[in-house]
Amino acid sequence: MRILLTNDDGVYAAGLRALHKELAKLGEVTVIAPALEQSGVGHAITLLDPLIVSSIDDVDGSQLGQAVEGSPADCVKLAIYELMDRPPDLIVSGINHGANAGINVLYSGTVAAAIEGAFFEITSIAVSLEYSEHFDFPYAARHARRVIETILSNNPPAGSLFNVNIPSHNRGEPKGIKVVPMGVGRHGEGFERRRDPRGRTYYWMTYAPPFRLEGEESDVIALADGNITVTPLQFDMTRQTQLDQVRGWTWPGPETS
Repeated sequence: MRILLTNDDGVYAAGLRALHKELAKLGEVTVIAPALEQSGVGHAITLLDPLIVSSIDDVDGSQLGQAVEGSPADCVKLAIYELMDRPPDLIVSGINHGANAGINVLYSGTVAAAIEGAFFEITSIAVSLEYSEHFDFPYAARHARRVIETILSNNPPAGSLFNVNIPSHNRGEPKGIKVVPMGVGRHGEGFERRRDPRGRTYYWMTYAPPFRLEGEESDVIALADGNITVTPLQFDMTRQTQLDQVRGWTWPGPETS
């Protein structure tokens, strides 16, 4: 099996290297990832600048992969169209430095890379590790591999898309694996107002991850309870249930002069 591994934290990120080691047990891994951190870029693509690609060596001197001076979505597009001799069988994005649960899915470059893979009808999986003061990526990579093996063993349709979040190792071993929907509530966001040394006002985004939320179990709640979460996603944003209603509205006809 040929696996494309990418991320949004950059090709030098510890999470990518830990996951590379585990994925090598499943097949041939090709690393094509951003040259620099791209956290929060969502599904941005580069249109006005050239995409420069460089080879990157691993710590032992062997070739790790290729660094692209672009976004995570750029990496997947370029990998499939130009850098790989044939498309991969699986695309994995991660391990992200911090969870991508709830509405963070919409901002995540990690998830966007997986979505891009699903565009090409390739099974794609985004993997993130809940934030902690000291990340244990080998721990997360071992659990990620087990989840990925389970997904593949069930032969999902081509183009299937999954978002996986792993709880911090500070919680101990995960309680279990929960298949849950994406949470859509807003929580923990805000801005701290400050002044710089020249007296100018600026704002710094703040975020307090929820440790307990009420309501239907979602990825946010299950992760906060210490579970690995798996969420099947789709990129078709059409609100199917409202199509017929909106079609029934009275719309203006052609303008007449």
